Amino acid sequence: MAEADLLGLGVAVLLAGLVARGARRFGLPSVPCYMLVGIVTGPGTPGPVLVGHPGELSLLAALGLVLLLFHLGVEFPVDQVVGGGRRLFATAGCYIALNMSAGLLLGFALGWGGPEALVVAGALGISSSAIVTKSLIELHRLTNAETPVLLGVIVIEDLFLAFYLALLSPVLSGGGGPVELVGDVLRSFGFLLLLFAVARFGARAVQGLIGSREDELLAVLTIGLVLVSAGLSQEVGVSDAIGALMIGLVVSRTELDERVERLVLPLRDVFAAVFFVTFGLTIDVADLGPVLVPVLAAVALTVLANVSAGIVAARLFGFNQRGAANIGLTVLGRGEFSLILATLAMGAGLDRRIGPFVALYVLVLAILSPLLAAKSQYLARFMPDWLLRPGWRYVREETISTSCTHLDQIRVTETDTDVCPECVAVGSEWVELRLCVTCGHVGCCDDSPLRHASEHARETGHPIIQSLEPGEDWRWCFPDETLVRAPMGSRRGGDG
Repeated sequence: MAEADLLGLGVAVLLAGLVARGARRFGLPSVPCYMLVGIVTGPGTPGPVLVGHPGELSLLAALGLVLLLFHLGVEFPVDQVVGGGRRLFATAGCYIALNMSAGLLLGFALGWGGPEALVVAGALGISSSAIVTKSLIELHRLTNAETPVLLGVIVIEDLFLAFYLALLSPVLSGGGGPVELVGDVLRSFGFLLLLFAVARFGARAVQGLIGSREDELLAVLTIGLVLVSAGLSQEVGVSDAIGALMIGLVVSRTELDERVERLVLPLRDVFAAVFFVTFGLTIDVADLGPVLVPVLAAVALTVLANVSAGIVAARLFGFNQRGAANIGLTVLGRGEFSLILATLAMGAGLDRRIGPFVALYVLVLAILSPLLAAKSQYLARFMPDWLLRPGWRYVREETISTSCTHLDQIRVTETDTDVCPECVAVGSEWVELRLCVTCGHVGCCDDSPLRHASEHARETGHPIIQSLEPGEDWRWCFPDETLVRAPMGSRRGGDG
């Protein structure tokens, strides 16, 4: 690498960090900021060029790629996936199928070949774990009832990524005839199964190989093992990303996983930033115009597919319109995995429009996804009741939470009373009835003239009411101002 490019790279990374720091104030993710700085300061954009030969940074960018996938493997929550049950796998399968089908159809509609269409399908089909998690934290939705489902979906997506990369690698390599292609695919999946076997049975041996009480030696040994695994994957014709991901799964099953995760995280962040900046440096701004319309079509398809998947998840898990909207709009973000697939495609010599297409697609969704996720209640207003299970008409725009701190005061969940006694006493009418789950008081809702349920809550301090309308089982906590729902997997009963 030339000294000028080294200086230019340093300035570009510094600028990327400053831009990302500024973007954080507006709730925007850092990945598109890194990429945007690379585009603006690269040789494909008029103005000053910080790095004139992006290809010379390929080794540093590859290190960022393998560390991204390795860290994903280390923090992969296997127990969460296994414990999610069939409904979670059905939800994730629906999400992946809808988004990837949309991407595949778009790729063919644009007149691109099969390999390009598969790359587009992956870029549209796999959301960014980092962006989704960041959105949940910033929107204060970590304790929402739909959040475990949402996180489960992106975790299963990450697992699916390993299989998809195993399929895509021989396709991108441009082998000979169909027989040779099938052989390459089988070899890729065979190597993947071998790595799974190592993850299942080789954790003790790996721990003995890299284990050290000194953090310095543990970090050096771990990075060495990651590079060896990625290099071996590349040697057998499989993406180096698969080797990195799978060795991460192996390390996650050792007693060193927390230390390794802590040590590798700063390295991952730094070299990942170099990867995204380098990707931006390879983009020629003149190539963005011709892909603008396809990108807008891809964004529209992604929104439609994600909202549809959110509705399916809500039906499977019994969420209301707001829960469906939260799921569908929160997972819109695309980032590191889409860019990884685009990098592989560009390295394989596929259609040169792939890079600008994915870059602009990621940038548009980076701006759009946090805005739409924050305004999900507006989408919930337009979701008809027949799309979801009955019983959510009254509270379709409210967020469901499992974090209510008053669940211990639920003592009464049924009653034979079918009128508002206080309304009957004064000759008034009511709209709907509510049950105080602390004492069993029945009162009229806030759409009724006298609002006896809310008045009872204010006078007694009893926090939670339950709907008494046929087919409705939702509860509302007045102090927490949220719908109350039991955590996923618990029974309705008296635990909320």
